[in-house]
Amino acid sequence: MSVTPFQEPITADEIKDKARALGADLVGIADSAQINANPPDPDEPRIPANISDHDAGNVIVLGKRLSSGVTRIPRWNERHKYYNDELTMTTLEEIGLELVLWLETKGYPALIVPPTHVDPWRYRGDPDEHLKPLLPLEHCAVEAGLGTLGLNHQLLTPEYGPRVMLAGVLSTVPVECGAPMETGLCLGPECGRCLSACPGDVIGHWDRDWSACDKYRAPHGFHHLTDYLTNLMTEPDANKQKMMLRSEDSFDLWQSILRGAGAVTGCRRCNDVCPVGADYEKMLKDALDAIPEDTPEKEARLKAMAEAEARGAMPDGYERQKRWIGKPGYLEK
Repeated sequence: MSVTPFQEPITADEIKDKARALGADLVGIADSAQINANPPDPDEPRIPANISDHDAGNVIVLGKRLSSGVTRIPRWNERHKYYNDELTMTTLEEIGLELVLWLETKGYPALIVPPTHVDPWRYRGDPDEHLKPLLPLEHCAVEAGLGTLGLNHQLLTPEYGPRVMLAGVLSTVPVECGAPMETGLCLGPECGRCLSACPGDVIGHWDRDWSACDKYRAPHGFHHLTDYLTNLMTEPDANKQKMMLRSEDSFDLWQSILRGAGAVTGCRRCNDVCPVGADYEKMLKDALDAIPEDTPEKEARLKAMAEAEARGAMPDGYERQKRWIGKPGYLEK
């Protein structure tokens, strides 16, 4: 029996107002048909249609801003940032759950897609392989009109730049959906602050080495756990083995398993130093303007990228993602 007779009329604005009342800082609605037809990674499509046959007509994208107080701490491996970010993620998941339950009181079945949810069937026994989440929420946010992708493919928003966490709610509530911005928010390689600040130097020309980035984004994640346990079990010296068991590595892993801090959260230096977003000038610039990680080599790479773009030579990374990056408005200026 269809659920249609039990559904109350509802509008996109009502959904957005409810999400904001629950604590979301950003909310938009993406048309799943657009994502299904334009998967960001055609070789490994992660689309709403793969998650639900019945309740995936649109993606309600929820955003929660990151704390400016911990963002102002410049160290990439500062555990205060890990914990604060983990609490932000927890809050975001609670907002998503409350929104789902509210939608269902209106007669619309819905489900949460958290940002850390990956498909275990895609794991191939290599803990160093980058596993993508079940839904590309950054791309969904662009489809919903919340922002555009940046040089390293992170989401940029007018309000908070890249300093937001995202969650998705799938439903088939029949409401008006957003549309992508035409002109990108990113300032391109002439800015390049994300590349300059990256401690792992993983950012390319409209691209990112995601597997290398994972070592920083999740410093105490699954790859760290497997390496550590392998070394622990194969250590022939019993005293060294005992010291390893009682080491800071063990303590960090225990803390991360306990709370997720350092496992589902980690480095976000590229987010911190990005000048896009109304919050940067007001709350962050005085603490983050200097970039100690910058090097002459990084500066030379950015200069070469900018010169190539000035000649009209855009890289493959841009061409593959230009739907979500948008037109490079900085070149027109």
